[in-house]
Amino acid sequence: MKISDLQSLESFTCLQEEYEDIEIVSGYTSDLLSDVMANADEGSVLVTIQAHKNTIAVSSLAGVAAIIICSNRPVPDDMLAAASSEGIAVFQTAENQFNTSALIAQHIGGCPAR
Repeated sequence: MKISDLQSLESFTCLQEEYEDIEIVSGYTSDLLSDVMANADEGSVLVTIQAHKNTIAVSSLAGVAAIIICSNRPVPDDMLAAASSEGIAVFQTAENQFNTSALIAQHIGGCPAR
């Protein structure tokens, strides 16, 4: 699954479209940014409710390619500007982190569909 494929998933809205459309290798769900920095894979998608500029800085350090902000958290303009500068895609969804993580896992082969 490529980053652009996230746009076709139900309830996902792309908020920051300036990114390299690479293949997503894995997903990581966390709201603790030090955990993301230590454990997220390069080329992964981050599922979180942390909608602020520091999320972009940590994602850049970890090599995260895309971020999905859950629960319709508002995403500030400075976060989107930082994401644009770093080439990190940002999506928003009304879904919670559990459902979003399960959906991503199904699409990247992390868990079988039932």
